Amino acid sequence: MTNELKQLAPDRIKRNPDNPRIFFRSEEMDTLTASIKRYGIQVPITVYQDGRHYVLIDGERRWRCALKLNLPSIPALIQEKPSPLRNLLLMFNIHALREQWDYFTIARKLPDVIGLFKKENRGREPTEIELSELTGLTRGQIRRCRFLLDLPEKYHEILARELSLPKNLQTLSEDFFIEMERALKTVNTRLPTAIRNMDTARDVLIQKFRSKTIKNITDFRMLSKMATSIGRVGMQEEKALEAIKQILNPQRKVGIQEIFAEHFEMRFDERKVLLSVDSIYEYLEISIDAEDADEISEELRGRLVKLRTLITRVLGR
Repeated sequence: MTNELKQLAPDRIKRNPDNPRIFFRSEEMDTLTASIKRYGIQVPITVYQDGRHYVLIDGERRWRCALKLNLPSIPALIQEKPSPLRNLLLMFNIHALREQWDYFTIARKLPDVIGLFKKENRGREPTEIELSELTGLTRGQIRRCRFLLDLPEKYHEILARELSLPKNLQTLSEDFFIEMERALKTVNTRLPTAIRNMDTARDVLIQKFRSKTIKNITDFRMLSKMATSIGRVGMQEEKALEAIKQILNPQRKVGIQEIFAEHFEMRFDERKVLLSVDSIYEYLEISIDAEDADEISEELRGRLVKLRTLITRVLGR
């Protein structure tokens, strides 16, 4: 019977081998165990029957805590046994509505979702929109997962070790790898000669981040700007290439912020000024003709007067 509520002995329940969740951090489990010990399990787990046993769909952490506490029984909703694809998608959508899994957890299971979808759809791969609808993930989340999925296995292992630690002890987060990969992809596309070996580049950036030479994961966005500076702000290719090579050189104790500030920041600031000037010019030329001049607010008039004074000083040098 679907959604039948029963009291089940924890040892009659098995872990779902398709559960994407792979990290059960000790501090989180200890908190949940203490809560269950004091108040019991308030939200039933969800399972389906498989022979003499039951398989988890939702509630593995609660089940693990029950085993640890030697509880004789726990409340469980019994559902019909789902298809392999539905089994996986149920877990995705349950967690999309509650605490989101780590991106790495999702990334490692997305190929399974795609593979099962293809089996049920004559080999057709789901579009990004379909994948979003199936899993409850946004398209942005799916793209972020793909950055992690495309990492070589050794970086999966590094990330897995980090994610198994308490949050406050993690150095290399998922966001770190996502931002780094996005930046390296941009560099490799715009300036392919800047990177001889992607793994070597990754190793250097990881080491510099660990040593705090690279101070923040958002610094990688500056690295992307460096790679696009040739077309956007007229930077010479040789100078952009040399700057990026300094960052990727393990012997140079320089970070992204320093190189960006020294060689690129002024050019990007100038670009912002040019865009602002164009906007002001367009506004004044199109929106305010001679007949409307008296309708300019006093605040805008005062600022234009100050701007005129400043422009006169700059151009008079």
